Amino acid sequence: MNSASEKTATIRRATPADSAAITGLIYELAEYEKARHECTVVPAQIEDALFGPEPAVFAHVVEVTSADDPAPKIVGTAIWFRNFSTWDGVHGIYLEDLYVTPEHRGAGYGTALLATLAEECVTKGYTRLAWSVLNWNTPSIGFYESLDAVAQDEWTTYRLSGDALAALATRVP
Repeated sequence: MNSASEKTATIRRATPADSAAITGLIYELAEYEKARHECTVVPAQIEDALFGPEPAVFAHVVEVTSADDPAPKIVGTAIWFRNFSTWDGVHGIYLEDLYVTPEHRGAGYGTALLATLAEECVTKGYTRLAWSVLNWNTPSIGFYESLDAVAQDEWTTYRLSGDALAALATRVP
């Protein structure tokens, strides 16, 4: 028997109709990561990136319904793209964002999203599922380690953006 507060969750590929909800989750994640001021994306950009003529990024969502609120609500997302290992000669998945709203954490939705991406890797013969996590984000680090994920501590991520990116672009011979 379903209680009034029992929830039903579905993990599925995102659709164009999810673009605004995904954008909202991206802003929540940016806030959580103390970088809200850096987030400028709008739903039209997400829709174009995920569903435009040449999508290079993909997303899955967690959609929840309950007896109290039967209207489906997007409460989590995994945004990812294919990468490539020159050593293996095989694609993998790079998880750009994994986010579940705070009130829905602990229900297994993050694990379900990662399991869905792992299944995508296995089904397509990809050899890796990789992502980054902020060093201070100990709850997420603990979660990833509980899944037997291994930190790649010997690697340091670098980034060019803004003025530095523009300046380097002017150095093309």
